[in-house]
Amino acid sequence: MATGYLEILRARHALRLLTGTLVGRLPNATAAIALVLFVRAQGGTYALAGGLAAVYGVANAVGQPVLGRLVDLYGQPRVQLPAAVLAAVSMTVFAFTGVDPLPLAYGAVAAAGLFAPPLEGGLRALWPSVLSREEQVHTAYAMDAVAQEIMFTVGPLLVTLCVSLWDERAALLVLNLLGVLGALSVVVSAPSRAWRSAPREAHWLGALRSPGLLALLGAFLFVGIALGSITVASVSYADGHGGDAVYGWLMAGLGLGALVGGAGYGARRWAGAPERRLRVLVALLAVCYLPLMLMPGAFAMVLLSVVSGVFLAPCIACAFIIVDRHAPSGTVTEAFSWLVTTFTVGASVGTGLAGPVVQAGGALWGFALPGVAGAVSLLVLLATGRVLAAPARGGVVAASSETDPNRAVEPRFSSGDRA
Repeated sequence: MATGYLEILRARHALRLLTGTLVGRLPNATAAIALVLFVRAQGGTYALAGGLAAVYGVANAVGQPVLGRLVDLYGQPRVQLPAAVLAAVSMTVFAFTGVDPLPLAYGAVAAAGLFAPPLEGGLRALWPSVLSREEQVHTAYAMDAVAQEIMFTVGPLLVTLCVSLWDERAALLVLNLLGVLGALSVVVSAPSRAWRSAPREAHWLGALRSPGLLALLGAFLFVGIALGSITVASVSYADGHGGDAVYGWLMAGLGLGALVGGAGYGARRWAGAPERRLRVLVALLAVCYLPLMLMPGAFAMVLLSVVSGVFLAPCIACAFIIVDRHAPSGTVTEAFSWLVTTFTVGASVGTGLAGPVVQAGGALWGFALPGVAGAVSLLVLLATGRVLAAPARGGVVAASSETDPNRAVEPRFSSGDRA
């Protein structure tokens, strides 16, 4: 298992790009907890903290595909670094002005979310230019999914460390400074500076004109709903089985399952079309959510949370391959950013849905929601199977197309049917 990952990390620039991207995304990954802690330290209410976190999330969901399209049009350095600086400056303004006046607080937080650079989509666009073989790119996608789980585990720990060493304002400032440094590390690298999007057909829908991509986004909206609903149901369960400590272990178990599953998935080469494989993975994901409804004692429940997370990272890694196969020519960064946005929106919807469900029926019905959402995701994939079976083909550009100055071909492996 380790051999495939080590082979990728030994490739020139690979470790730097992966590390820089993860560090650059820390402000985004820690925004919710950092905002809540800061607002509470300022004397604000939980409602205000939640509202600001929601504004950040919505702005980020809007900004990712927009900035992704700009990256495809103008290159990574011209977009990623200025966006990272603007996001950091906006959060710095919020850190020093606080929650009063409220309009300024909401505006600064919204700007920070809107300008968060699309480093995640940018990295996936770079992998084909860094790695020499298609199977290496697929392994890199799996490693990328695993690394995300590590980041979302380490990020909150960094917030609490900064708070304990300094204070809540320092946590915001330090994490956003790290974000700028991470983005800088990526954009000054040779692959990022050399990367150019393929010629693209001028179309206002951009990546969304691909029926296959739309089908995938529809399915992953419900995967996000499943994940978001688990967090709320777990809070309700923990209230009756040990409190915050149990909730922390449940979330850690979910992350551990995703780490194990993603590492195992990326350790081997898979035959067949990824679209068919994704249907199997989503079906297994939905099935593994169902045992959570048993709600046994805390120790057994943590083990079930590990099982429930095993197929999440493989689903995400497989989706990355499908995005590359279906993204219209010249829109790969935007397409990956749409996947990020859809998953984020789905998680927010899941959190919102789970609240009333848990309030009405308790944790049992809350844990039923992820299984239902996973089943709906599978139905979407089955219903759109014919669309997903026909990957987009690049190379055909309209006479009035938008192209990069050098007319460079975007490195990608989506021209073949092999997965």
